Amino acid sequence: MSGYRNVALFGVDARDKSLGKGNRTDTIIVASINETTKEVKLVSVYRDTYLNIGNDSYNKANSAYAKGGPLQAINMLNMNLDLNITDYVTVGWAGVADTIDALGGVEIDVDESEINHLNNYQVETSKSLGKSYNKVTSTGLQTLDGIQAVSYCRIRYTAGDDFKRTERQREVIQAILDKAKKANIATLNKAANTIFEEISTSMTFTEITELLTDVASYSIGETDGFPAEQYRATGDVHGASCVMSTDLTADVLSLHQFLFGDVGDYQPSSEVQSIAAKVHSDTGK
Repeated sequence: MSGYRNVALFGVDARDKSLGKGNRTDTIIVASINETTKEVKLVSVYRDTYLNIGNDSYNKANSAYAKGGPLQAINMLNMNLDLNITDYVTVGWAGVADTIDALGGVEIDVDESEINHLNNYQVETSKSLGKSYNKVTSTGLQTLDGIQAVSYCRIRYTAGDDFKRTERQREVIQAILDKAKKANIATLNKAANTIFEEISTSMTFTEITELLTDVASYSIGETDGFPAEQYRATGDVHGASCVMSTDLTADVLSLHQFLFGDVGDYQPSSEVQSIAAKVHSDTGK
């Protein structure tokens, strides 16, 4: 992982400004930044993935944040995925919506299967944030405002279910970066102030502004989900519907190859192998 900066991105289903312990993370993304090329790869860890949640108990991945806040959620990612994450950014609905509005909206291609769900979600999203909403009336590539984009991220009742929802979330992150790269310094400063007021993060305001100042040099490369499709299964575990990795050790090796390219003779740690055995024992997968 030398030469890479790995950051955890958490999205919480918060109707208010509470971003700490007690919230489940509907969005869990590992952003891996190549510090030489500035390429960013994004991997969504599916919220229902059955893992060690950072305290040697096993549950859905999104319960780690609820039980121990960002530090336990980071620990969960590092333990299960053999990563070295220390930085995080947590955002709720308001932070995403206001950041997008500060940038003047984002370009998203809305298809026929999504438009009704998007508008239905707008009703609750706008009510929760105390804002009005504008109905999306046509499909195709268009500029979505903050309420519309948050509602788009929430859609999970189309083909692909929650797996497709994580793709939409990564698509919106890509669209935010694209818009930020075209923005002038005044717009970026406005976005920075908006972001910092409405997130929880390990980073300082100076670090946030430096990232935005240098935003034109960053690009998002490939994105994916974890568990990888070839190792992914679903089913009930202790009465709860979960996503599970059928071979966590191989899955983690594949993840490292995806994020970091040539990993040499790296093999997942004994801790990952132990977790893999426990997941297999509990799930039968």
